[in-house]
Amino acid sequence: MELSVFNDASKDKSMTIIEKWKVKLEDSGILVVIGGHDSPSPRGVGYSKNQAIAQSSGSYLCFLDSDDAMMPQRVRLQHEAAVRHPTSPDCRCEKPPFTSDRVSGSWIIGCQVRREPPNSTERYTRWINQLASDQLLTQVFTSHGPTVVMPTWFCSRAWFSHVGPFDEGGQGVPEDLLFFYSHLRKGGGVVRVDQSLLIYRYHPKAATHSVLETTIWTHRVRFLEERALPHWAAFTIWNAGRQGRRLYRSLTAESRRKVVAFCDVDENKIKKGFYSYEDSEERPKPRVPILHFRAARPPFVICVKLAARFVVAGYTQQITDMDPRWQNSEENKPHRHPCRSLTLS
Repeated sequence: MELSVFNDASKDKSMTIIEKWKVKLEDSGILVVIGGHDSPSPRGVGYSKNQAIAQSSGSYLCFLDSDDAMMPQRVRLQHEAAVRHPTSPDCRCEKPPFTSDRVSGSWIIGCQVRREPPNSTERYTRWINQLASDQLLTQVFTSHGPTVVMPTWFCSRAWFSHVGPFDEGGQGVPEDLLFFYSHLRKGGGVVRVDQSLLIYRYHPKAATHSVLETTIWTHRVRFLEERALPHWAAFTIWNAGRQGRRLYRSLTAESRRKVVAFCDVDENKIKKGFYSYEDSEERPKPRVPILHFRAARPPFVICVKLAARFVVAGYTQQITDMDPRWQNSEENKPHRHPCRSLTLS
């Protein structure tokens, strides 16, 4: 085992601590590689991760942020999971990146986490830990980013080299989300070891707080347009309120033209009859009907709060199943896609 540490211009006692641990770890047979720079300002999370990887030599990469802590069995359990998962059947590679390292395949292996302090981000922590295996791929459009959080990632060096590197744009760039999207584009799979193997610390100075919600939103919508909407000739936005209208306005003109309706359960919204996109440069301005959800037809993009996600998505499937017109109509046949509804929470 090897520990690769990169010091991104820290001004505290980090290097003193690292040097102390280097002696202890190497006495135990663990090689420690230390890099860094002392520039006036740090170059960012993406740059630091790329440098730590470049100076290391292992066949597998196990990521850990400096403000988190991991359990002693983490590397063993995630490595065992990697060995059990050969190359993803959806892997799209220009040339096979796997020779001697093929066993680790095209997967990101995550794990469950224990949040510290325990009561911080309760809904988010519950989401991280309780997603079913299939939801690790179907829930990638939600507001939380990667369905396995980056400090839990374990993957092969060969796969990282094929997908990466991390974006080095610095502060405000969601380098983990961008890498995760690239991973999915190349057909990578996602697996989670269902044990709590990481203490995931929450504090106000965490780098994640530098990323604006609007930045995440923009990347999410573009990924939705790239991965899902091309498969649909038309779709309905479930939620005629603020979030649904925000999604509509954020879409490209081509995607907006596919929106056949909003649907909702709120009678006051339904009574309005339609939503008029006043900022549009089109003439006449687009007017999108607002329907009761029972009158709407799939596929749906569902804009809901996190706590309601699973209930609403499940109920949508029930509605789809109970109305045979939606399954058998001629105009519904072009909507062939493995997912009949997507959640954008």
